[in-house]
Amino acid sequence: MPDTPAAPAAPAAPAAPAAPAVLDAARLRALTREFLAAHPPAGTDRLDFLRARFDAGLAWVHYPEGLGGLGAPRSLQAVVDAELETAGAPDNDPRRIGIGLGMAAPTILQYGTPEQRRRFLRPLWTGEEVWCQLFSEPGAGSDLAALGTRAVPGDGGDWVVDGQKVWTSSAHLARWAILIARTDPAVPKHRGITYFVCDMTDPGVEVRPLRQITGEAEFNEVFLTGVRIPDSRRLGAVGEGWRVAQTTLNNERVAIGGMRLPREGGMIGPVARTWRERPELRTHDLHQRLLKLWVDAEVSRLTAERLRQQLVAGQPGPEGAGMKLAFARLNQEISGLEVELLGEEGLLYDDWTMRRPELVDFTGREAGYRYLRSKGNSIEGGTSEVLLNIVAERVLGLPAEPRTDKDVAWKDLAR
Repeated sequence: MPDTPAAPAAPAAPAAPAAPAVLDAARLRALTREFLAAHPPAGTDRLDFLRARFDAGLAWVHYPEGLGGLGAPRSLQAVVDAELETAGAPDNDPRRIGIGLGMAAPTILQYGTPEQRRRFLRPLWTGEEVWCQLFSEPGAGSDLAALGTRAVPGDGGDWVVDGQKVWTSSAHLARWAILIARTDPAVPKHRGITYFVCDMTDPGVEVRPLRQITGEAEFNEVFLTGVRIPDSRRLGAVGEGWRVAQTTLNNERVAIGGMRLPREGGMIGPVARTWRERPELRTHDLHQRLLKLWVDAEVSRLTAERLRQQLVAGQPGPEGAGMKLAFARLNQEISGLEVELLGEEGLLYDDWTMRRPELVDFTGREAGYRYLRSKGNSIEGGTSEVLLNIVAERVLGLPAEPRTDKDVAWKDLAR
């Protein structure tokens, strides 16, 4: 694992702008313009600008004051983003820090102590500290609650963690990880789990690359050997880790399947552009399939927008599983159509060199990459089979599948 710089100091954040009792779009637009006047993007260092934006409450406007927000409705974030984009302001490269933004941050906000929130949220949002997710294991992927990584009390109030995690995106870049580990093997599997924040630079943390079908290694396996985690880095109560993890997983599915896109954004964009620019490739059959997928992509995009609006009223629920399902299916069908449309060109691949990228770039690469990489969409972020169960049971209200392990202690389960 490459050397990771020490955590930046977490200075006391300047006071956020005084917010009126009710923040509306006009007032928030005015606050954003005042901020831009004080911090002109063209003359301000990128990191200084991002830190100042967080301190001004314009990072996540729906977060509390002092934690990157103003306690405003979530829907007003679009007002801030539009003003900043028009002014040419830098962003925080959200694709590179998606795990921190979409999974760690909402979990820390809901379950973290005041000290944890102050320490982690600012450098997480500015991108100074990258996060990864230590959830899945070789024997606990689809059945995540069966995880076997152990955390036992150590000396001085620490926890000592031993185990193996797998499919860990960005572990080779991350300073911090959200981690779930088993703290009580004598109770049923869902009840003996505790949630921690793990320092990826600590002794005993080993990261090994996993080369994928694309030739790259954006995923990793992580070995934890005698890793000591202070109890001050526990999120939620001991044994309540599964409940905390549900917050992470629900937000993860929305982050993957419900991202904001313009019309013809995402995977449908490149194939639609090829169709318009290369009339010699067209056939009637491909035309019919493209029309169907274009409509499906637009329906999915608008449904994701509606889901984001519903989030204004509360936390993400199981509906995000449906969006993640649609995301995986569409990506795989669209990328398959694109390869067929391009014919022999679609079989070309630019570089099989083993690399460890910082982000996944679906639209900036060639058709062959999109086709290969999309195969993982139905696995990562929850397999499609598990998500179908979630939709069936928690959205449609269908009877749950029979479970023989519901009341069996984890230590007594067959493995």
